Amino acid sequence: MGGVEYPLDRNIADMDGIINPNILPELNHTLPQQHPDPHSPASGFATSTESSAVSSDVSSIYQTYPSAISPSPPPPGPSFTHPWQPLRGGSAPKRKQGPHVFDFDRRISPNTPAPFPTPGIAPTGQEASWTAPESWEVEKGDDVVVVDSGSDVDDHAYNSSTSFNRNSSGRPLKKKTKRSTRMSMSIGGRSGDEKYKIRIYRAGNAYHLANLRLTDTVQQIIPYLNEKLLLDPERETHRLYLKERGRERMLGMTEKPASIVRRQLQQAGYEDVDDLQDQEDIQFLMKFVYKSNVIAPVDDNLHLDNYEMVDLTARALRTIPVLCHKHADEIVFLNLSRNPMVEIPLDFIQSCLALRELRLQNMAMKTVPRSVRHTVSLNRLDLSCNRITNLDDASLDSIPLKSLKLQNNGMEQLPWYFPRLRSLQELNISNNKFCQVPEVVCKVPGLMDLDISFNMISELPDEIGNLHLLEKLIMVGNQVSKFPHTCSAWTNLRDLDCRRNNISDLSPVSSLPKVETILADHNVIHSLNLSFGPHLGCLDASHNDITVLTAPPASETLFYTMTTLDISHAKLSSLDNLALSQLASLKELKVDHNSIRSLPDSIGELSQLQHLSCSNNQLYALPTSIGKLQRLGTLEFHNNSIKELPASMWNCASLSVINATSNVIKMLNEPKLQDETMSSLMTTSASSPSPLMPNIYVERKASSASSVGIRPAPPLAYSLKKLYLGENLLSEDHLHVLMVLKDLKVLNVSFNRIQLIPPAFLRSLSSLEELYLSGNELTALPNAELEALVNLRVLFLNGNKLQSLPQELGKIKSLTVLDVGSNLLRYNINNWEFDWNWNFNQNLRYLNLSGNKRLEIKPDHKAGPTHTKLDNFAMLKDLKVLGLMDVTITFEPNIPDDTEDRRVRTSLSEVYNMAYGIADTLGQSLTMFDFVQPEFRERKTEAIFGMFGRPSHIGSNNRISKYLQSRVTSFLAEEVDRVERQRNGTIVDAMRRTFLKLNKGLHDFLYARDLRRPSAISASGTIPPSVDYTSFKSGACGILLYFVGRTLYVAHAGSALAVMSRQGNAEVLTKMHDPFDRDETSRIRSAEGWVSPKGLVNDEVDVSRSFGFYYLLPVICARPDVLVKKLDELDEFVIIGNRGLWDFVSYQTAVDIVRKMPDPMLAAQKLRDFAMSYGAEGTTMIMVINVGDLFDSGRSRQHTLDPVSDDAYLAWIRNKKDDISNRDIDRLGTEVPAPTGHIALVFTDIRNSTHLWEANQGMQTAISSHNSLLRRHLRLCGGYEVKTEGDAFMCAFPTTLAAVWWCLTVQVQLLQVAWPLEILECEDGKEIYDDDGRLVARGLSVRMGIHCGRPIPDPDPTTKRMDYLGPVVNRASRINSSAAGGQIMCSADVIREINATVFRTDPPTEYSPLQSNAAIEGIRRLGVQILPFGEVKLKGLEVPESLSLIYPSELTGRHGMENLSGGSASGSRVQFSVEQMRELAMLALRLETLTSSRVFRPIPIRKNSIAKTEDETRLDSNPVYLYGNPDVLLPNMGTASDAELALLLDSLSSRIENALAALTMRQIMLLNKGDRGDLHARRSGSTFDVRVLQQLMSLLPSL
Repeated sequence: MGGVEYPLDRNIADMDGIINPNILPELNHTLPQQHPDPHSPASGFATSTESSAVSSDVSSIYQTYPSAISPSPPPPGPSFTHPWQPLRGGSAPKRKQGPHVFDFDRRISPNTPAPFPTPGIAPTGQEASWTAPESWEVEKGDDVVVVDSGSDVDDHAYNSSTSFNRNSSGRPLKKKTKRSTRMSMSIGGRSGDEKYKIRIYRAGNAYHLANLRLTDTVQQIIPYLNEKLLLDPERETHRLYLKERGRERMLGMTEKPASIVRRQLQQAGYEDVDDLQDQEDIQFLMKFVYKSNVIAPVDDNLHLDNYEMVDLTARALRTIPVLCHKHADEIVFLNLSRNPMVEIPLDFIQSCLALRELRLQNMAMKTVPRSVRHTVSLNRLDLSCNRITNLDDASLDSIPLKSLKLQNNGMEQLPWYFPRLRSLQELNISNNKFCQVPEVVCKVPGLMDLDISFNMISELPDEIGNLHLLEKLIMVGNQVSKFPHTCSAWTNLRDLDCRRNNISDLSPVSSLPKVETILADHNVIHSLNLSFGPHLGCLDASHNDITVLTAPPASETLFYTMTTLDISHAKLSSLDNLALSQLASLKELKVDHNSIRSLPDSIGELSQLQHLSCSNNQLYALPTSIGKLQRLGTLEFHNNSIKELPASMWNCASLSVINATSNVIKMLNEPKLQDETMSSLMTTSASSPSPLMPNIYVERKASSASSVGIRPAPPLAYSLKKLYLGENLLSEDHLHVLMVLKDLKVLNVSFNRIQLIPPAFLRSLSSLEELYLSGNELTALPNAELEALVNLRVLFLNGNKLQSLPQELGKIKSLTVLDVGSNLLRYNINNWEFDWNWNFNQNLRYLNLSGNKRLEIKPDHKAGPTHTKLDNFAMLKDLKVLGLMDVTITFEPNIPDDTEDRRVRTSLSEVYNMAYGIADTLGQSLTMFDFVQPEFRERKTEAIFGMFGRPSHIGSNNRISKYLQSRVTSFLAEEVDRVERQRNGTIVDAMRRTFLKLNKGLHDFLYARDLRRPSAISASGTIPPSVDYTSFKSGACGILLYFVGRTLYVAHAGSALAVMSRQGNAEVLTKMHDPFDRDETSRIRSAEGWVSPKGLVNDEVDVSRSFGFYYLLPVICARPDVLVKKLDELDEFVIIGNRGLWDFVSYQTAVDIVRKMPDPMLAAQKLRDFAMSYGAEGTTMIMVINVGDLFDSGRSRQHTLDPVSDDAYLAWIRNKKDDISNRDIDRLGTEVPAPTGHIALVFTDIRNSTHLWEANQGMQTAISSHNSLLRRHLRLCGGYEVKTEGDAFMCAFPTTLAAVWWCLTVQVQLLQVAWPLEILECEDGKEIYDDDGRLVARGLSVRMGIHCGRPIPDPDPTTKRMDYLGPVVNRASRINSSAAGGQIMCSADVIREINATVFRTDPPTEYSPLQSNAAIEGIRRLGVQILPFGEVKLKGLEVPESLSLIYPSELTGRHGMENLSGGSASGSRVQFSVEQMRELAMLALRLETLTSSRVFRPIPIRKNSIAKTEDETRLDSNPVYLYGNPDVLLPNMGTASDAELALLLDSLSSRIENALAALTMRQIMLLNKGDRGDLHARRSGSTFDVRVLQQLMSLLPSL
């Protein structure tokens, strides 16, 4: 061109819109890299050309790939795009310009806001610009228009302590020395402000490190970015963008990036002590990108097959695609969610003539787009998960809406025009900030579906009864205490979900005519009346304090249609026989976790029953009528005290699952014969050659000849598929009964007393798929019968005495799970012809050999049958879990590596002198990884334990769990060293930083494998096909135990918990991070998340804290709760388990099970087996650590053994082996033998128990809790229960101080019992505090008396228990009678022993050397206060006794309290509250007004307004209504005493009775004025006068 040489512009970064950036990695080696000099003196940034571990969604021209990872192949397409080339099928359009250039050819609405002008250029002809919220950290400016987005939480007002339980140290922020190449920006603000290091990325993923103050705004930053990064001043305008939570938005000019970073880090779990200003690499959380503001065309990548259903979610749109404009009239469904910058023009909305549903979720909107109001056909509008605070200017009343979703916004009120939404049928306002139901909602006439969950609503207004068409109401997670009386107008209500409120009475809604489902768990219901509506089919009232269950007799015309009833986790002591018989249609009944002792016989009348669950009760037997349930399919009654199964159960023809785990079953009844003929045939038939099989059952044959002499199989033999009989008292003598179950698939007889497998037993059960024989006394398996189990997949043999396994086990080719841990295996691998080898079962996925301390894996010197080596595991291709703990391995190369696809354990079961054990199940996939690190940081006094993962395969990924497991030790070591070196925080801070650092590193690890993959946080477009979706939406819970000497640090995030056994009592060290927890719900809401009624965060994840789930960060974060505990001699062991354990086994039950096991490995295995038996599925992982070994490695965890000879004790155990009547008590160990000689006697009884039994309905449940507590601590303290009489106990102890220890412990523990609400509300059981504010009384009050001496032993021939006679017994009983409620009265001999042994102020007594050390230490820990009572003349005794009172130190405030000394019958009744008395008075007032033919209505309360309300304007419009102030007509009850309230109650009762009598007489007189013939007909009952019903019904609404 004229000889002039033009240089080629090769700055590819400036060719946005011309060059295809997807092929840039291919050109990386041919094009030179041009970028600003990072060391320029004028530069305020440090430019980095290194690529982040997490790639952006736009490739970088400077990006370099690691040598180990090859770049992804470039997508097809041209390298360059002609910017002026016309589109296919159209003319050449103008190139879209930046926001400072307007396209006047485009049709826009006059009301549509103009695009963003360049700062300093004010738009003309436009309304006043919208003011950004304070939460954006903006500075006020009149010449700036910004995007309506940002957090609604002000950073300066944000206090992370409201979201987390922080351990703030209050230390100032620590400044670090900046490198010379990183220069800070001095833009406004004070020179001493902290500067935050923030990476600002360019389109190529290269970043610049800026040092910004909290006050620096985008408007101040952009000039520096333009000067240093944009070399060409003619380039198009660039703006700063923020990518977070899967969406991208342009930052407003007055937003403050540093403040945004600080707020997000705090919400993610970081604290100021973590040096927030130095957290520069935060791509896992958010990402700032400085790029061109030119609108890029999206139509090239938009491919829609159906224009009726258009989904444009998360595409970083700023305009509606042209293709959508062209097909606007076809669009029926449009989803624009997660596009916070998109503009919805008016012309487009007006063109969408068929649009029925519009979704605008997660748009960061604070107002509704103005164009939406102009749609003419829209029926469903979803505005959820935004920042909308009001809808006053939205004008939604102009849209024919049928569904409106507004959940997860910041709304406190609804607009005035809401009643105009005449077509609205569905409204969701959950997860907002409503303190009351908006009044306008009650005026929407057509509303059918209403969701008000997770607000702060404490009361439902009476006006809500105006919603006559309401069919579904969801109100989960509020604080509503009752339903208004107007709810009787909900005649169309079908579904009600009122879970997790404070509701005490369901009767107003349970009798509604059309209600079908009521979910009311986690409320405060204590009395449930089963008087239901005619269509109620499902009622869930679990997790309430129900103590009474009643139902009126059903009339001839009343028929209950209920099919599902759940009243589990309540406080029921019995089931009403009549109430249960009325539920004839019941199909599923759950009464688990109550205190029920027996089931009524009427349960056999429930002919439709299919599922019966009564686990975790106190059942001693099942009713024989259960055999009538021919449709019963599942029967669960595990963890009771049932001794035998009824023989009638064999008649259940549909029963497929029986779970009888954890009972005391000693024998199995054989089915009874139906006729004498068959009995005689069996008598003459040949008996079995084995004494273990007296009778053999076979299936019935078609030929009668073939069945001669053979007993026919009962109906249960054909239906039963799963049978769980673990932890019972069965021996091999009782197994022959099970041989009739030919179709049995699952058999669990673990932890019984089986020593051998009967002959032909396994051959008879050839259909078995799962067999559990753990925890028995097996020494061998039947060789020949194993081959018959051709379908066997799971075999558990752990905890037996097996020395070898037969070679025939290898012939079961279907075997995938085999656990033979904790046996005595000791065999030679080379002897494969006779002994089993794992290589014979090549389909194994789970193999556990841990705990076989005699087993050695040596090199194989003799080839196997196919010339293969049998000393390695190479042939097990599918193996996922391999346990080799405590197994001697002499040739380690044979052991497979521990990888993300396989867990291999080869360590010893002792760390830091503490024995430990691990047990797990595999589930569908490998999701859990444990870790143990002895000599942590090369220090012998430090060790760490823990586990990572999720119990379910849903939302889990083995890569995530393995990464966390493999990196936690190094990360923790770095952080602890940093704390010790820099003294920057504590160990608690180090553990919190470890979890947060792990979460950040996990993010980089997941998204570093494919450098072209966008981060879950920064991705704003569609996810490329290369993304591993299992990791994108996966996470892991974690728990970490760090032992430093005798100090324990516990950190956890998620659902994995740790429970400590402290002298036999369960002490929970961690808390489940449950989204339903109110503290967690508040934290989730503050991070702009929400909780669904199903209890899922954002309706997706079932935990509120977790690793991973980055698309929900910081709503779900990895910040742990950290506990510090100083260990002492009382601490025995720690149980770590995931949700697979704790959802099915209670904390105390788990502790009781472990205490009885001598080895932690066996204990962990037993817990795992129990969890599976109780219903656990998926992956269950359990770890048991004996922390008590730090103090005494040889101590016993059984009850206190006072001076009793070992021989006598062992003989006692042998005699008591079969004497088990209560499974819960039996887990605590064997009861001590009855003491003789010089012993201590204790008498106890309950204060005012007679009155409580007569007047309080909660007494039956309360006495059960009382008895369990006393018996439990008798075992723990070494006492002997002599007898009980009513609520009184007589106990004997071998030593005096053991008795004192028991009494002090019981008095303290009585305050912690979960008493029924009726007990806590009565005068005898209410909470009482002393002058220092300490709780000293709560629930039942028990008095105790202690005396010691030599009573006369007298064994009872009937009960077989020891009794005592003589003066010592009489004196002990009289001493107890001298005590008041809550007191412990002691004789002088007892006090002398306390002073001599505990305080050592008196000389030792004759029996001081015999006192138990455990009792002495227990008393000292509790503290004992002695208060002399004086000499007392005991009834019937000549010599007075010098008595003294003793109290635990924390209960000394009881002394002298008059309300603990006695009581009356009135004190035993449930007291009326002032609110209840007021309601009763209002009822009396209304009834009295009705007697004058008027209706009383309270004057509406003014709400800070001088204008008359709508009701006030018509006060005098109808003389029937009498308006008045109830406070004037009702007495003042706020300061009334109990006596005055009782007098008022009597007066109100009389007034109500008189008013009802007057109304009755008036109705009779009105009826008498009618026609005589009609009157005679009505009296004779031949006809029914409709007018009578109309008059009665007209009275009900007024009442």
